[in-house]
Amino acid sequence: MSSSVLLTMAGGLGLFLFGMRVMSDSIEKVAGAKLRQILELFTTNRFSGMIVGVIFTAIIQSSSACTAMVVSFVNAGLMNLYQAAGVIFGANIGTTVTSQLVSFNLSAYAPLILLAGVLALMFIKNDKVKKFSEVIIGFGVLFLGLSTMSSAMSAMREEPRVVGLLASLHNPFMATLMGLVLTSIIQSSSVTVSIVLLLANQDLLSLHITLYIILGCNIGACSTALLASLAGKKDAKRTALIHFWFNVIGTLLIYVLLFIAEEQVMKLIWMISSDKGRFVANAHTLIKVFQVLVLFPFSNLIVKLACLCVPGEDKKIGYRESYQLKYIGEKVVFNPATAVVEVVKELDRMASLASENLNRAMNALITLDDEDIQEVYEVEKNINFLNHAITDYLVKINQSTLPIEDLKSIGALFHVVNDIERIGDHAENVADCARQRKADGSKFSQEAQKEMGEMLELVNTVVRYAIEMFVKSEYTHMQDVIELEDRVDEMEREFQKAHVERLTRGECTPEAGMLFSDVISGLERVSDHATNIAFAIMDQEKANEG
Repeated sequence: MSSSVLLTMAGGLGLFLFGMRVMSDSIEKVAGAKLRQILELFTTNRFSGMIVGVIFTAIIQSSSACTAMVVSFVNAGLMNLYQAAGVIFGANIGTTVTSQLVSFNLSAYAPLILLAGVLALMFIKNDKVKKFSEVIIGFGVLFLGLSTMSSAMSAMREEPRVVGLLASLHNPFMATLMGLVLTSIIQSSSVTVSIVLLLANQDLLSLHITLYIILGCNIGACSTALLASLAGKKDAKRTALIHFWFNVIGTLLIYVLLFIAEEQVMKLIWMISSDKGRFVANAHTLIKVFQVLVLFPFSNLIVKLACLCVPGEDKKIGYRESYQLKYIGEKVVFNPATAVVEVVKELDRMASLASENLNRAMNALITLDDEDIQEVYEVEKNINFLNHAITDYLVKINQSTLPIEDLKSIGALFHVVNDIERIGDHAENVADCARQRKADGSKFSQEAQKEMGEMLELVNTVVRYAIEMFVKSEYTHMQDVIELEDRVDEMEREFQKAHVERLTRGECTPEAGMLFSDVISGLERVSDHATNIAFAIMDQEKANEG
């Protein structure tokens, strides 16, 4: 084979892979946040999850990306294994859309598609339109690559050694192995099946052997999710194994079917379309649909099989253990489409630590329990660690290819992590007051204790509402937060005035009075920080509208 043919083939493959990558990444940037919300909302049961998986994968043109996102969702606790199984089953059908598009041979229109995308990118300033133009460019480059590969394969027909080599591929097992290896290397079953489709179109591969190569491609496609899950938690690994076992068991079923009735299967596929390229595309789709129809009723058993392969539970992270992130960081699967969701989960965890620590500190202020006081300082160190780690992570993902809406929300997240850290600081200040009170032996009056308890209860409600609204991105308690914040401000003024009156009457010592004033002021500031967190949702909305 001449070097020019090899170079043309390599160049065409490069363009095809690049076009696929650009198109998939650009779609995730344009619609990643919306698609993620759909994935969250409509995966409450396996069937709706399967439908969403089909649509999602058909849009982003990558079952690997869809499965990797599902792994991230499970890793963050946003989806359970049974919901994930439905999406994965659907993704296996959705991935066949690429080969169907390729089979329609739009290569002749590739230059026009590419030109339209480039013109839109150059002359239209709207961010979303620019990102959508990148989708069009990716689509055009993809078909330009197909056209280049098709030309190279046409020249291969004149090479007796190439024709002989491909014609000698008649062993089903070797064909499956070839599909598996190629897909594991390329990391995309859609690309491998598209290459097989082009080879069949040029009469370089017999149609019956393409069925076995497709089966190998299906198993090879699992490598992306398996690799992505290695850094994740056990449920993330189980999710990747659901994908793996679905394809392995499904491949064995098709093997049995082809062994019994290969000729009838070939005739059935050929009846749908007499075009060889369409034959490969339809075979890919029918194989996936058949596998889903047969295995869907047994999806619970596949989940249990994955759990048997990865037994046990993840070790829970305690505040006294070495400081570590739970949902983000180097030990967790990174996916641009779910990165912000995982940051919000980590912030929710950090906020819970800060809120619990505030209550622990307030309890220690009254009981003067040494263990509680020390615990406040230990947890505060963990909160400070999370503050720095989450901030560093936000800086890192701000430089990656996040969906447009997520990218605009990064600024608000920086403010939220700072506000949570400040709540933690106020808990530490209360612990300092407890230490001082224990050292000088000062006592609070019953009235002072009652007032601090009332204010803490109100502040706890503001914090709880604010965090709930932030995590769920809802305005549900916005009016409540505003009213409660006003009440906290009013309460702080009332209690400071009552405190001065007690001092005047000699019912409170100056030492205890100073501590009381500091604690009441600190609680009012905690309420301010919680309100800032609640209003972070509005900041995100304004950023997305702008």
